[in-house]
Amino acid sequence: MFAEALSPEHLTPQQLDTYLEKGWFRMGQTVFTTNFIHFKSEMYSTIWLRILLEEYKADSTHVKLAKRNSKFKAIIQPAVITTEKEELYANYKQSLPFQTSESLRHLLFGKTETHSVFTTYEVTLYNHDKLIGCGFFDVGEISAEGITSFYDPEYSKHSLGKYLIYLKIQYCQELKLRYFYPGYFVPGYSYFDYKLTIAKSALQYLQLSSQQWIPIAAFSDDHIPYQIGYKKLQQVQQLLAQVYPWVRIVKYEYFDANLIPELKQTELLDFPAFLFHDTGTEENVNLIIVFDVRDNQYHLLSCIPYWIPKETNPDRSFYSDFFLKAVYEVYATPKEEEIAYVFLQLLNRKK
Repeated sequence: MFAEALSPEHLTPQQLDTYLEKGWFRMGQTVFTTNFIHFKSEMYSTIWLRILLEEYKADSTHVKLAKRNSKFKAIIQPAVITTEKEELYANYKQSLPFQTSESLRHLLFGKTETHSVFTTYEVTLYNHDKLIGCGFFDVGEISAEGITSFYDPEYSKHSLGKYLIYLKIQYCQELKLRYFYPGYFVPGYSYFDYKLTIAKSALQYLQLSSQQWIPIAAFSDDHIPYQIGYKKLQQVQQLLAQVYPWVRIVKYEYFDANLIPELKQTELLDFPAFLFHDTGTEENVNLIIVFDVRDNQYHLLSCIPYWIPKETNPDRSFYSDFFLKAVYEVYATPKEEEIAYVFLQLLNRKK
């Protein structure tokens, strides 16, 4: 599945390592994976990253930040949530261009109380007695994941967000860990690009199509899963347009519905875009075409409306009438001419 969440009652260090290697990450007290994300009116791919700690040596940015911030005191210890840290987090999140967790406690624990299945450490930065930066990270047997870093916006010129990550990396090297996972970056959405400048010589990305970790230097726009899938659907649309002008490609509003706790067992449709014959009726999604980069094939799916949302997206480039569930696969092929022909034959039968 492209989007999935699990809520383990226990999580060993080895299990955390396995999840991270497969492109999963922490969210509250769950582990989740997602390969796409929706910001405003656009859909993007999420590309998971990791740093090979054995190959990383302090780069020029690390050295500069360490020198610039040498007057600040850094403390690394088991994580504890305090009022001081909550206030710093609340101040920081006001500067973000997107919504995030309502509180630090909610970010780390979700709806649970204080029990954690993760082994979490914190790194704090002080200017004399004033807390100016804080970051949290989880430790497994051979891996660590950087959960969050936040700081006083008044110290933005000190690049404390990056500096906190470097401090985490340095500490994980001292623990003799092999991998550090900083989360994902989002091609086309620059907010996360700072991750690409950290430990770049030892940075890898998880290629969705092969599920292999590859040096970030090999990444290009041709490797963005969402763009690949959308262009493939456009090829089919062009073949069908002369016969069925109402064949449209839409971004699917609820591609990540499987992350919702109440829906995670339903295995809803999790493709970020699909092609369908828009007749303006509920039945128009009975047949849809998606493209899966994991097997490099088009899939013709029979879907049903599963759940009616409270609100819909007025943007017609999105489909948001229903949460959809794929009932079965009708056909699959890597060839656009073949999938277009089968789709056309089935549409003609409905006439």
